[in-house]
Amino acid sequence: MTDPLQLPDLAGRALGGAVVAANDEFFAAKENLVLPHPAIARSEFGHRGKEYDGWETRRRRSPGHDWAVVRLGAPGIVAAVVVDTAFFTGNYPPQASVEGAAVEGHPSVDELTRATWEPLLPLSDLAGDTANVFPVVTDRRVTHVRLAIHPDGGVARLRVHGTVVPDPRLVDAGPFDLAALENGGRITAVSDAFYGSPHQLVGRGLARSMGEGWENARRRGPGNDWVDLALACEGGVTLAELDTSWFLGNAPGAAALTGRTADGEEVALLPRTRLQPDTRHRFVLDGAIGVDRVRLDVFPDGGMARLRLWGRPTARGREQLGRRWFDTLPDVQALEVLGSLGTEPAVAGRLVGGRPLPAALPAGLPDAVLRLLAGPAA
Repeated sequence: MTDPLQLPDLAGRALGGAVVAANDEFFAAKENLVLPHPAIARSEFGHRGKEYDGWETRRRRSPGHDWAVVRLGAPGIVAAVVVDTAFFTGNYPPQASVEGAAVEGHPSVDELTRATWEPLLPLSDLAGDTANVFPVVTDRRVTHVRLAIHPDGGVARLRVHGTVVPDPRLVDAGPFDLAALENGGRITAVSDAFYGSPHQLVGRGLARSMGEGWENARRRGPGNDWVDLALACEGGVTLAELDTSWFLGNAPGAAALTGRTADGEEVALLPRTRLQPDTRHRFVLDGAIGVDRVRLDVFPDGGMARLRLWGRPTARGREQLGRRWFDTLPDVQALEVLGSLGTEPAVAGRLVGGRPLPAALPAGLPDAVLRLLAGPAA
């Protein structure tokens, strides 16, 4: 997918994003910025003025600007931001900028104010009542973004489209969903998405309605519908869940799963198998061969709420995941991680400054660092 707007919204509430701080929200709450649905027009007036489905600050009477900090639901590399001023006409900010930061753990608001913030979007002009789209060029992973509006005003939604880069320390804890968006799985192609986005197939939690799944148009010709996805890393899939919850008269009649190895070999994971409507189907798979891509075929068409592919990384997949994660960390966070594992400052500095990591890691690294980068078996 070359259009960055087709990448998932890393800040969206549906993925676990949250607005953790704002300097002002006098007229409308900051939490509205990351709601998953489009903003709606509101006509009512409250004690503080006209109600808006967005975030709105008071009229600024002193120098400076207003800001809001968003914790991404899944940390990753940002490819585009959308500063949507829907229904804000005489009260939208004329300009905005966006910064990113990478912070370890679960920081407090005070800790975030002291974080190292790097520019993602320079100060840019906005139009009112418009989804203002801006591409972002960066190769660094971030955990938080900060939207600054200059000098004040209202923004309906902030979308942060990008690619998830999972933390390998979480992956090492046990079997995990190789397809999940929050773990780094991503949709790469789809035959049809007329009624529902395929990204929802690998979203968080259970679908709460048919509208939170993937659904294609009714097929009137030969063939079948399908979705291609790249796994978080190469791994052996041992349990597949095909969830048709909420799909009653429009569930697929059958489905199949086909894996693809790094060498391009196709592996039959689940043969064409009958499905039932409104059912969480679970299938135990062999998992002996590591795959890094999977194709879901539904026959002939129909909707599905969720696809889960549980398993473990292969040694190669885990090392690729660890290297990619480390190579995308901002310098400050990379040094912090190495220091916490007992790496000498000079060695850490050379490793961070020499990224991307070389094929053969330098001698003298603590065992804990080797395990982090290459996996527990290293």
